Amino acid sequence: MAESTNPDPGAKAPAFIPLEANPQLMTELIHKLGVGPSLAMHDVYSLTEPDLLAFIPRPALALLLVFPVSAAYESHRMAEDSITEAYTGKGEQEPVLWWKQTIRNACGMMGLLHAVCNGAARDFIEPDTTLDKLINESTPLDPVQRARLLEATPALASAHKEAASQGDTTAPDAQDDIDLHYVCFAKGSDGALWELDGRRTGPIRRGELGQDEDVLSERGLALGALKFLEREGGDLRFSAVALAGAMD
Repeated sequence: MAESTNPDPGAKAPAFIPLEANPQLMTELIHKLGVGPSLAMHDVYSLTEPDLLAFIPRPALALLLVFPVSAAYESHRMAEDSITEAYTGKGEQEPVLWWKQTIRNACGMMGLLHAVCNGAARDFIEPDTTLDKLINESTPLDPVQRARLLEATPALASAHKEAASQGDTTAPDAQDDIDLHYVCFAKGSDGALWELDGRRTGPIRRGELGQDEDVLSERGLALGALKFLEREGGDLRFSAVALAGAMD
């Protein structure tokens, strides 16, 4: 069985400045790393009100949910991970590309990587960019080797530091303990909704999506982000950003 205790990187692990859930900064970051200008990150003001969801260009290629790492969430995570074998997948046949998080406070970057490197979003990555090279180098590697590759990619750390230092709020220190976490929901090459989180034992297939359904469709939300809201009850410290077409 997989290890179900604290999955966070230790105190001696490399650390990033926590990334603010700011769509403008995130858009600049993914463009700098290699995503073409036709995609952007967008604020999601509601996961339940159709009128507010209508502001987001469709299809939405990925959804990043920022949520508190509560006792209820950790109990749920440990229960699932304790009966799940640690992921060992690699190669071109994978429906999603997943990285284990071994860098402290890097969950924002991990979420963005999982968002832009999977499903239809991958088609918007420009050749010979940081992301293009990262996908090509990561694909044949196992999860342990992939994590080491992220740690040894200076362009990733440099771009992240620049973005994280420019938020609307004062950036925390890289060594601070942060109780908010990012998880990504994306549609894989198999047409399913996948939960992608570097704190888990691997990528999690949450269910089938129809050809015309995306991560913000009624079924996509029911299988993914709304599960978090149901579990946490009254905690309102949730925010969300979506990857979709640029409006400019």
